[in-house]
Amino acid sequence: QVPLVESGGGSVQAGGSLRLSCAASISPYSSYCGSWYRRAPGKGQDAVATIDPDGVVTYYADSVKGRFTISQDNGKKLLYLQMNNLKPEDTAMYYCAADRRSLDGRSCVRQTAYWGQGIQVTVSA
Repeated sequence: QVPLVESGGGSVQAGGSLRLSCAASISPYSSYCGSWYRRAPGKGQDAVATIDPDGVVTYYADSVKGRFTISQDNGKKLLYLQMNNLKPEDTAMYYCAADRRSLDGRSCVRQTAYWGQGIQVTVSA
């Protein structure tokens, strides 16, 4: 069973919106931080946003602040990324991830335990 499955990607014109969803089959899902990463063509993978199990957003990349919103429904094991005012530079493969928490449980760390398969987002000018 695939631990994380993304949906909602596609093609949109600049200024448009998309909402990515990620369905988790991890248990217990609430012990992980939910993250979105992306990899643009010819570039490395970058973290986009992270939310902790209590629903506190712990990270947004500077390039998406004010445009993207991460959220989750722990009961349904769903992670979301609402993307507004999309720009061509947002074109990338987007990945849902379950990141580990620090040993004291107080923060999220960039240690990914599970990855989704990725979903393409293409923004045209």
